Amino acid sequence: MSDAVLSARTALVTGASSGIGWETARLLAGHGATVLVHARTTAEAEDAVERLVAAGARRDQLVELAADFTKLSEVAVLAGAVVKHYPSLDLLVNNAAVMAPERCTLTDDGNEVSLQVNFLAAHLLSKLLRAPLAAAGDARIVNVSSSLHRTASMNWSDPHRVKKYSRVAAYAQSQLALTMATADMAPAGSGITAVSLNPGLCDTALLPLYGRVGAPAAEGAAAVVRLCLPETVVANGAYFDGGVLAPTAPAAQEERSLKRLAKLADQLVGRAA
Repeated sequence: MSDAVLSARTALVTGASSGIGWETARLLAGHGATVLVHARTTAEAEDAVERLVAAGARRDQLVELAADFTKLSEVAVLAGAVVKHYPSLDLLVNNAAVMAPERCTLTDDGNEVSLQVNFLAAHLLSKLLRAPLAAAGDARIVNVSSSLHRTASMNWSDPHRVKKYSRVAAYAQSQLALTMATADMAPAGSGITAVSLNPGLCDTALLPLYGRVGAPAAEGAAAVVRLCLPETVVANGAYFDGGVLAPTAPAAQEERSLKRLAKLADQLVGRAA
């Protein structure tokens, strides 16, 4: 596949070493984009790029980037490297995600690990990359969320769920936060549009959380990439279920909750911002 519709565009895909993220990077490269391939470690990023080249991508389209999202300082360093080398960034695909572990686990930053990796890292990246995204003129942020966000609630008094922990509740909360924060990632007048989606139940590392059979990761990636294409008209803050516009959880429409989340997220990323 090579239709070159994205040939003049640069995309950062987080969590691109496997699953939907890797397939998204492959498809974007097939459309001609320069793809910044993020993984947790340099070795994982290099391996992902090698597999992308083997799958048909051009090596000169691919750039490996490494950052462990359980460390917000590494998220900030990653953003700094992108700003330095890419003054214009057309696409940010916030795909990196982890399952919440069996027991409540806090990062060195003091945040519940799935909340940090799945939401706070995306929140921080969208802030630190605002200048190159705005410079692109018509940039898009695509947040890969989950249908589980509809089952979630924000635990405002204990966002890390230390007092009463459930891995499903923690993961669902991280996806609710990501969906709720989407519109705020693209302030009015910035020239950026941000959307979120449930890519569908796919056979990825997150599948055990759902306990069912999943479709190939490439199918989920196709839904993600569709939202990256200029021919797909999107509105800021929109949520898609697969390829279909869908309603979000009610909390994503509550102005008071959205402001509360923005304040909480800024507090939790702290000095890294």
